[in-house]
Amino acid sequence: MNEVLQTISRIGIVPVIAIDDAKKAVPLARALAEGGLPAAEVTFRTDAAEEAMKAIAAEVPDMLLGAGTVLTKDQLDRALAAGAKFIVSPGFNPEMVKYGLEKGALMLPGTATGGEMEQAMALGLEVVKFFPAEQNGGVAKLKALAGPYRTLKWMPTGGVNTKNLMDYLSFDQIAACGGTWMVKKELIESENWAEITRICKEAVKTMLGFSIHHLGINCANEEEAAATAKTLCALFGFDYKPGNSSIFAGTAVECMKKPFLGDMGHLAIGTNSVDRAIYHLSRQGVKFDESTRKVDAKGNTKAIYIKGQFGGFAIHLVKK
Repeated sequence: MNEVLQTISRIGIVPVIAIDDAKKAVPLARALAEGGLPAAEVTFRTDAAEEAMKAIAAEVPDMLLGAGTVLTKDQLDRALAAGAKFIVSPGFNPEMVKYGLEKGALMLPGTATGGEMEQAMALGLEVVKFFPAEQNGGVAKLKALAGPYRTLKWMPTGGVNTKNLMDYLSFDQIAACGGTWMVKKELIESENWAEITRICKEAVKTMLGFSIHHLGINCANEEEAAATAKTLCALFGFDYKPGNSSIFAGTAVECMKKPFLGDMGHLAIGTNSVDRAIYHLSRQGVKFDESTRKVDAKGNTKAIYIKGQFGGFAIHLVKK
C-alpha cells in the first residue's frame, strides 16, 4: 500500500475541516495533533482553504495534510502547490482522477455504488472514499460489497462519529474514517482548541479500545507452570488450557513454562488494532521490541512487546 495510505490507516481517523479564517488553521492543526490525530482534510468549501493549507504545511510539517471537496483541475493544482499529500472529492469523476494521477497525486474520490468502485479499481486505486457513508447504507453496505471487491479499501465519511466509529473500523477493509465531529464550526469560530483536543483524544481512545487481556506469570519450568495453573483453576473454576509455551488458567492468567520477558512476567493489553496502537503510542515516545512482533496472514500485527518493564512486568499488546 502507498506510504501515505499506510499512515492514514494507522492514524485511523481523518478530521475533515471547513475553515473560514486561515489564521485559525495552525492552532487548529496543533490541537488535532495534540489530541492524537495528526491529519487533516482541508476542504475547498471555503475561500480560506488554500491559505489554510499553506499555513499548516509551513508551520505544522508533521501534519498529514490533504485537500477535500476538490472538484476542478485548478483546485487540484492549487491543493498540491499548497502542500496537500492526498486529494479527496465527494464524487467519482474519472477525468479528475486521471488528471490527478498524471500529476502524481494520491487520489481518494468519493464513491457510493459498485459501478463507481469498479471504475476506480480499473484506474489502479487501492482506497476510495465512501460518501455519504451513513446515508448510503453504512458499514452493512460495504460488507455486502466486500465479496466481489476484496482488494478494495474504503474511507467512509458522512455520519461517522464516536458512537459508530468502531462499527466501521472493526471491518478490515476500512482503511480509516473521515469525520467532522471533532472540528465543528462553532468550536473553530470560538477557538476552543482544548475541546477539540479532548474530542480527538476520546475518539482515539475509542478506536484503540485498550483493556487488560491477561496476566502472564513467569514460572521456572513446565511443572511449576502446570501446578500454578491447576491451583488457580481449582480455586476459581477456570478452564485448564495447556499450550506449547504456556498454560492458561481460563483466559485471564497465562503461566509461562519458562521465564520470558519481564522479571515477574507480562501484562497483555488488548487493543482493537495493534498497528494503530503502535503508531499512536510511538508518537508518545513508546519503543517496541521488533523481535517480538507477530503478524497474521494479511500482514497485520497481532502481537508485540513494548521495550522495558513496568513494576517488574513486560507489556504485551495483543489484538482483541
